[in-house]
Amino acid sequence: MKNKVIISCAITGSIHTPSMSPYLPVTPAEIAESALGAAEAGAAIVHLHARDPETGKPVHTPEDFEPFLKVIKQSSDVVVNITTGASPYMPVEYRVKPAETWKPEVASLNMGSMNFGLFPMLERFKEFKFDWEPEMLEASHDLVFRNSFRDIRYALDTLNATGTRYEFECYDTSHLYNLHYFWKAGLVQAPLFIQTCFGLLGGIGAHPEDVMHMKRTADRLFGDNYRWSVLAAGSNQMRVAAMAASMGGHVRVGLEDSLWIGKGQLAETNAAQVAKVRQIIEGLGGEIASPDEARDILQLKGGDKVGF
Repeated sequence: MKNKVIISCAITGSIHTPSMSPYLPVTPAEIAESALGAAEAGAAIVHLHARDPETGKPVHTPEDFEPFLKVIKQSSDVVVNITTGASPYMPVEYRVKPAETWKPEVASLNMGSMNFGLFPMLERFKEFKFDWEPEMLEASHDLVFRNSFRDIRYALDTLNATGTRYEFECYDTSHLYNLHYFWKAGLVQAPLFIQTCFGLLGGIGAHPEDVMHMKRTADRLFGDNYRWSVLAAGSNQMRVAAMAASMGGHVRVGLEDSLWIGKGQLAETNAAQVAKVRQIIEGLGGEIASPDEARDILQLKGGDKVGF
């Protein structure tokens, strides 16, 4: 398993809006089709959000997830990761509910509060189909994505009993220290799947020194007790993925994190990004992990123990 690289694919997210790309999956059918395409291209894990099928606005009830969860489960053995980040405008009790209901193998968990600046996208995108899109971006001038110690403890108390494990999303060094606290307190178990996140305004940057700083800090705090993965926003996506892959790390791509496949070129599918990062990994001499190999690396409970 030493050279096996887990590719996660974040299918739609809650940051980008439908007016930014005609290729952003919105309806349950589009989300399912895109997730299955990513799995076919080599993603071992698909990270899932839900959207209103009419407006594309982020939504987050268990019922919003049900249609595409069941299609994905029936059609693939890919590992399903349900977000608890949801949208930074939602309270934690609401954000955790779909994962609590459907008991996936993996759920994302943000490890600290942070400013969450989406408003720079207003400089690139000027025309919007729906009023909620520019309103959401503009409101992020005054947005703190709350993930207090109480919030994190609530998510862990709710989800630990389901056997779900976590993709710990760490946007800055302090988030690694927060995770270390919960690990030492016995509330989370190794191996920890740590997703270090780069290039979002409010979190750490995406310079190679930033990547190395997060990796060195995680190594010092967790030793051999974690599995390292990276995601990077926008044009940083493939550069940071290549850097991590060359260092033996795992990678996350997908339209949640970047709408692009190259300079000025929109990605038409999530599968296209998966195929590109797979080419990078294999070009570096690595091999991609299958879903079952990812389950072994991360010690997951298995697809037969989910609630959908």
